[in-house]
Amino acid sequence: MPRSTTSSADFSARLSFWLLSAFLVILWIAGGASRADVSGQAVVRFFAWIFLIVFVLFSARFDWRRVKPIAIFLGLAILLVFLQLVPLPPEVWTALPGRELLKGAAEVSDQPQPWRPLSISPSATANALGSLVVPALVLVLCAQLTRDQHRRIASILLGLIFAGSLLALLQFSGANFDNPLINYQDAAVSGNFANRNHFALFVAIGCLLAPLWGFRGVGATRWTAIIAFTLLPFFLLVALATGSRAGVLLTALAIVAGLFFNRDEVKRQLQALPRWAAGATVGLAIVLLVGAAALSFSLGRAVSIDRVFVSNAGEDLRAQALPSVIETLMRYFPAGSGFGAFDPAYRIGEVDALLQPRYFNHAHNDWLEVVLDGGVLSAVLLAAIIIWVGISAVRIWRRKVQNAGLALPGAFAVVLIMLASVPDYPARTPMIMALLVIAAAWLHLGSGSSSDAYPADRPRP
Repeated sequence: MPRSTTSSADFSARLSFWLLSAFLVILWIAGGASRADVSGQAVVRFFAWIFLIVFVLFSARFDWRRVKPIAIFLGLAILLVFLQLVPLPPEVWTALPGRELLKGAAEVSDQPQPWRPLSISPSATANALGSLVVPALVLVLCAQLTRDQHRRIASILLGLIFAGSLLALLQFSGANFDNPLINYQDAAVSGNFANRNHFALFVAIGCLLAPLWGFRGVGATRWTAIIAFTLLPFFLLVALATGSRAGVLLTALAIVAGLFFNRDEVKRQLQALPRWAAGATVGLAIVLLVGAAALSFSLGRAVSIDRVFVSNAGEDLRAQALPSVIETLMRYFPAGSGFGAFDPAYRIGEVDALLQPRYFNHAHNDWLEVVLDGGVLSAVLLAAIIIWVGISAVRIWRRKVQNAGLALPGAFAVVLIMLASVPDYPARTPMIMALLVIAAAWLHLGSGSSSDAYPADRPRP
């Protein structure tokens, strides 16, 4: 490779690393909410566009082939949302399912049917389109990084998750912390997120990254391994304090997966110790994990476990609304109601028995809501993504776990976000959007499906 080309690539990698690092900090501060009307959305999107412009002006071209499948999926998603904003002739629009009430508005006012976009709420769909600048920027920056820089990004993410956990402890202690950029729930232990379920997922991903950093990170030592071990029960305690039942389950799964993915390094560290010390270390780790949960529960601090016994799924608004959500989905299928348009679509057919002051702004099952919003095309896109994740994960597994680097943690992080999307909508927050793209990039770059997945490691930034 000519020296000028190498120098340009080095600069592009360094610039991308620092831009992505700065953007992750911005997301930590302002990217923890999903609502369109919170101030943080404007802050996040402003910096996303600024960083994208900086990259275009000062960096080499975007090598999209390094992240080809992710770029294709994201491009198709952007195209799908954009097409929902294209005005359609009246004869086409009135033939779409679920438009009877809106069609009647023109008839009652004795006005001709206007040209309208597919979305029943164009402003909400335009907001959904604008939100996709976040994953677009993250993907562009991830494609330029070296393997070493990706590992450093993983360490930065772990630091941000730890900082969010410290903030959650302050909230748990009763400290009043009001971030004007996101909409906090009263008395909620949600860290830097507006929703405790989304924050608990954030913590669960930290349980994947902690063993990776402690045992295989840049400059990993015995001390980092010890710190990683202590972070796991700490994160479990934080998840218990959030009150998120799904989050506790995901955190437990992440702890098991994180240790399993790094089992060879764990064994190597233990073998370097005397046999009695190794046994004591393993026993202490188990006691810390189990004891943390037991102590938290006995002291009445395990809000998540308390909610398992106190809450009745039949009385849960989400469970009660599920039949209405499915009915709404079928009303607009196969065209969809438009991305971001769940609120008006649901309220049009909301059952009287479910009317109450509580705000039901999402389906609380993002798989159903995406299909409701985007119709059959979004269902096909989701199916393609699931197949790609499965094939890539199998390919990594066949290459042996211990050699997979960031790929297996990335694959499992994607799975965690998918599982968390069954009872909630975490990927609608900018922070989780970015994490999803980063994890998908790790999955692809480590799967061996690209001949030039990682550029050669260059000097550290």
